[in-house]
Amino acid sequence: MLSLCRDPYPSRAISEHLLARRHEPVVWSEASARPEWLSAEDEAKFAEQGFLVLPNVLTADEVAELTIAMTQLRDEVTANDSPLVLREQESDDILSFLDLPSASPLFDRLVRHPKLLEFARYILASEVYLHQSRLNYRAANTQEEFYWHSDFETWHTEDGMPAMRALSCSVLLTDNLAEHAPKLLIPGSHKTYVGCVDPATCPVTDDEAAHESHTMGQPSPEILSLLTHQAGEVTSATGLAGSVVFFDCNIQHRSADEASKHPRANAFLVYNSVENMLGTPANGLEPRPEHLAHREQVDPLQDVK
Repeated sequence: MLSLCRDPYPSRAISEHLLARRHEPVVWSEASARPEWLSAEDEAKFAEQGFLVLPNVLTADEVAELTIAMTQLRDEVTANDSPLVLREQESDDILSFLDLPSASPLFDRLVRHPKLLEFARYILASEVYLHQSRLNYRAANTQEEFYWHSDFETWHTEDGMPAMRALSCSVLLTDNLAEHAPKLLIPGSHKTYVGCVDPATCPVTDDEAAHESHTMGQPSPEILSLLTHQAGEVTSATGLAGSVVFFDCNIQHRSADEASKHPRANAFLVYNSVENMLGTPANGLEPRPEHLAHREQVDPLQDVK
């Protein structure tokens, strides 16, 4: 007999990769609560594809102010060994700065931008708090090795996030067009949960070792091929500076492989429902630090006034 407490979304402590049906809705609210500025067509696109690009969410002045704050932050932390700073392993270039509200008042205001909060509250049908945030920066002429993954697989396994009731958004601080090597997504992949084998228990073939190492939370090539076939194509999340890419917590995404002569920067924000508080991580893992997964700073966010 199956246990009633069986995890519907197991990962890593499993013997083979698996596909599981998503149990939660993508859009939690009724259509009658939809913000006036969000069209029914855009909502349907988000529900079907798992992401939506909204242009001109930030004004040119707001982008300019945030760009100055980003430059100052990068200059300040260049020689910093803080755990809030993530670096490229080979070049030591700064990749990310974690916990944006602590970085500057401007980023704290961005987290509480009325349009971001309104969209998050509508999609999740509740008040929200900030689960995680970071400033991502990709310098010109660099390659970023970031594998296909679902954020929810990480948050569920490593943070104990119970359900798919979180929303991610990428606020574009620079243009993210085809020539900028933008993020890639598999449309519709958010409808299926992918449980992944711990790479430490997964033998690597010679062909796999020659092309790509197994990484924690990475779906198998067979599952990625199936999801891509179902989608029909892999899509780039493109937009001009000031645009926002909203995407479901379970969509498969990665960074483009090729280098670009243009730098790319975005503020990555994750809103979690206050009804979806973190529990115990899976597989006996210890909770991650507060700057990676908030457990204490979980007050509902208030709009900027």
